[in-house]
Amino acid sequence: MTYSTNEMMTVAAARRLQNGSVCFVGIGLPSKAANLARLTSSPDVVLIYESGPIGAKPSVLPLSIGDGELAETADTVVPTGEIFRYWLQGGRIDVGFLGAAQVDRFGNINTTVVGDYHRPKVRLPGAGGAPEIAGSAKSVLIILKQSSRSFVDKLDFVTSVGHGEGGDSRKRLGLPGAGPVGIITDLCIMEPEAGSHEFIVTALHPGVTREQVVAATGWAIRFADQVAETAVPTEVELTALRDLEARTAAAHGQAPGEA
Repeated sequence: MTYSTNEMMTVAAARRLQNGSVCFVGIGLPSKAANLARLTSSPDVVLIYESGPIGAKPSVLPLSIGDGELAETADTVVPTGEIFRYWLQGGRIDVGFLGAAQVDRFGNINTTVVGDYHRPKVRLPGAGGAPEIAGSAKSVLIILKQSSRSFVDKLDFVTSVGHGEGGDSRKRLGLPGAGPVGIITDLCIMEPEAGSHEFIVTALHPGVTREQVVAATGWAIRFADQVAETAVPTEVELTALRDLEARTAAAHGQAPGEA
């Protein structure tokens, strides 16, 4: 089956979510990848959303954390305060799955503004629960499309801390957990280098060249000594993803590609 770069990105991200793990899910691309994992490789993953659903199993992708589909399909729903204090700050979240508008070489995220904070070119959705997820989850996965506008040398605003300034910065900040362990894009997979915690390319998606990745990165991106090639999406993965997108489009009155 043929597939798009966006489908490759979603499938690659879904594969990173281990079966049985407890995942705090962001809306958008993270939710799509997490639910694809639930429908394919990780049927026993526990999806938690900021509004309180635990064990959500939506048949269509939610429009927001307040989407009734999440509560209706969850094992239980608890107050938002319990999600953050008991589950997240209590060390019970295995993976935080986040999107971003900008990300830097150390996995720090901006979802606040593009440009000067007081006179921004673009005002973004904001932090939500992302700073707490990035700070307290045992590990973090980041998913976003790659371009020199989104992969920047210096963030316009640090919304959520990844590995700070690199090295032992996260430890010095007193943040628990491993921080970001993977950035999955439509071109490649990046992972933090041991010691420096700078993100380097560890896998290229099929047909993608190093030159494409370099051109789409706002810093001098480096590559691992051994760069793998991401396995192509299987028919099962693509069928599950496309069916999910089609159901979502029908439920929300969207064109199929907008889901």
